Amino acid sequence: MTRAEEFDAVRPLLFAIARRILGSASEAQDAVEATWLRWADTPARPASVEGHLAAEVTRACTGVLRSASLRRQAHLGPWPADPERPAELAQSLLTAALLVLERLSPLERAVFVLREAFGCGIDAIASALGCSREACRQLVASVAMASDGDREPLPWPTYVAGAENVARLLSAIVPPLVRIGVSSEEHRVSGRPGVLFRDRGGRILGGTALDIRAGRIEAVHLVVTCEDFARADPVAEACAVLREANSGP
Repeated sequence: MTRAEEFDAVRPLLFAIARRILGSASEAQDAVEATWLRWADTPARPASVEGHLAAEVTRACTGVLRSASLRRQAHLGPWPADPERPAELAQSLLTAALLVLERLSPLERAVFVLREAFGCGIDAIASALGCSREACRQLVASVAMASDGDREPLPWPTYVAGAENVARLLSAIVPPLVRIGVSSEEHRVSGRPGVLFRDRGGRILGGTALDIRAGRIEAVHLVVTCEDFARADPVAEACAVLREANSGP
């Protein structure tokens, strides 16, 4: 199958993603064509063509959204929400990440979640997997090539809203972590329900703060680094917990 044929096979999916993000058929088509140009110039063939192209079209849409938000700020002032993370962008990033996860093995999924969702380094991932640093480094490199090709990975959304999206997120990140022996524990985070994830040695890898309404989880704040905790009130308490837990030898 030629590159053009591979691209045409997933073109309808790419257009659907772009249309959902941008809300405009013409802009979506432009994003798909920009993705085709990048794909035609990509020297190496990624392990997952569909996942790679979904990430690429999301990048193209991200650029459109950011340009639009900057123009809006110039004319109308700042948006109430962070213009770098409109709801549509967070949704698209989640969709792209889930497409990648679906094409990875259970072990690769766990590595991807630890690396991209929780921002863990080699030592933390090796500890979670119970393997050597060198073996972990090779596995991380393999997963990076399978999921992102030779490009920088898309940022994982740190805030996901909507019961359906929350369910998709949790079902994507929790099972692969449990499979490698990561445990979870309930923890109150600034008065909200939350979950902390620990490796087999008890080291905290990351966590979530949850917005619950009428007995349903409506939003998830994903904990990545202590710097993120300090900036976001819902996870301020978790930051202190992580510092204390990981400051020992």
